[in-house]
Amino acid sequence: MGSRGLSTVVEKVLSLGIVLLYLTLLTTALYGGVLPEYRGAVGAELGERTLTEATARVEQAVPPAGRSVRATSRVDLPATIEGAAYEIRADGDALVLVHPDPDVGGRARPVFPSRVRSLTGTWESGGRTVVAVTGNGSRVTVRLEETS
Repeated sequence: MGSRGLSTVVEKVLSLGIVLLYLTLLTTALYGGVLPEYRGAVGAELGERTLTEATARVEQAVPPAGRSVRATSRVDLPATIEGAAYEIRADGDALVLVHPDPDVGGRARPVFPSRVRSLTGTWESGGRTVVAVTGNGSRVTVRLEETS
């Protein structure tokens, strides 16, 4: 009778070991390979969408031609992308998203009327961001700013 009780215990221990081995292999595969690639792709997609939305908001901030222009529009951005802070900065005639992960980022060129002469400034993620447009009927500047 003692060997029958021992074989049941051995069977349960072996079954438990096999289940633990399976779970360990599955966890290692997901966290070591599949999930980081998926998270990276999601981060890159969110970065692209954020840059596209920021570019559209900057384009929309330029009012129709008039004598003098002084307009400010708020732009809502995600506080983080892939859990990290980022910035969007003006680089000549384009917006550039800068992120610690090299796979997240990009460059987009807003389409402006010919009277827009310059695009300057930087937005830090997590801040209150606005686009300010100032100038006269023939010369307008667009600036990325943060407010308190």
